[in-house]
Amino acid sequence: MTNAFSPEMRRNPYPLYQQIRSSSPLLYDPELDMFSVFDYEGVKMVLTHPEIFSSGQPSGGTFDEMLISQNPPRHTKLRALVSPAFTPRLVSSLHARIDRLARDLLDRVPTRGEMDLVEDFAMPLPMTVIAEMLGVPEVDRPQFKDWTEVTVNMSAIVTGGDAAIRAMRELTRVKDEMRRYFHAMLAARRAESERRDDVIGSLLEAEVEGERLTDAQIFDFFHLLLAAGSETTTNLIGNTLLCLLENPDQFELLQSKPNLLPNAIEEVLRYRSPAQIVFRWTARDVEVHGQMIPAGKTVLVMIGSANRDPKQFDEPERFDITRRANQHIAFGHSNHFCLGASLTRLEAKIGLTVLFERACDIELAGTEPWQPVTAFHMYGPATLPIRFTARAD
Repeated sequence: MTNAFSPEMRRNPYPLYQQIRSSSPLLYDPELDMFSVFDYEGVKMVLTHPEIFSSGQPSGGTFDEMLISQNPPRHTKLRALVSPAFTPRLVSSLHARIDRLARDLLDRVPTRGEMDLVEDFAMPLPMTVIAEMLGVPEVDRPQFKDWTEVTVNMSAIVTGGDAAIRAMRELTRVKDEMRRYFHAMLAARRAESERRDDVIGSLLEAEVEGERLTDAQIFDFFHLLLAAGSETTTNLIGNTLLCLLENPDQFELLQSKPNLLPNAIEEVLRYRSPAQIVFRWTARDVEVHGQMIPAGKTVLVMIGSANRDPKQFDEPERFDITRRANQHIAFGHSNHFCLGASLTRLEAKIGLTVLFERACDIELAGTEPWQPVTAFHMYGPATLPIRFTARAD
């Protein structure tokens, strides 16, 4: 199982997923002392029962104060407090701004028709959107990239060894830097005479059943947004282009029928889920697929495998942008369904629309295999050099 974390295997883990899923949908790795659930039914069951499969480590963990690490009823109240920052009205109001940002980013691309899709477009687009939603000045945004990369790489802590030690050291550094920055920003915001209409402003005023968010809770959400608010969209855009380039018939179909783009994005979310793995911890002994998982064990919930389960999807190994009844679980399920799913979908739709309006004859630049992102629980290219022909205005 540990081979699944190697760069070579992570580029294409799906044959391994298929092999394990068909023979042992619940797998125990004695080296890491972890269980992994690979099938759609099992993954959905784990995500549906937080009272058995906890989002927080039993002994306390690095992210246990964050929303993603809470269980009901605490999670329910915290989610209600932060939800006003992601209302449908607020997300839809970002349409014009996301479109303008996408066009501005492509205006900076050299006219020779080459760029790194990730570095030049897929990464800065959602990162800028989140920074603006948080009200962070443009001069402060370059450090966001470092903070995001270190936070997303927290999965290395779970595997142990030297990589875990390095990841923990870097995470401690980043959290200290972010905490100093955040508290200074919060003090400045409270000193302002009028509330700004942004995420921080919403969080400062949020109240449910007489309870308001503490500064520590606002900071944890701020930290979560920096990582989850940009990394998923970045990988989704990169994965979409990879899927289309590897399936030219589907790319041609999309170009002839641009209205299929939302459906294509849903198929990418299934076929190449940006979040391949989420973590749970057993609150008590539980039987899964005829095997007993003891209390206090780490469970890897293999979303990337579940979304290719033939018991749920017809011809799951085929990339099909016309697929219907696509009940993927790329954004999770039940009470931990991704709060920012609608924003991610919107950013990907607008970004890819603008990209395909501006560029044609897109192809990968170079012959080297694309390199996966560092964080093993995520899926996407760390860089993606491409060549293209700029369309005439």
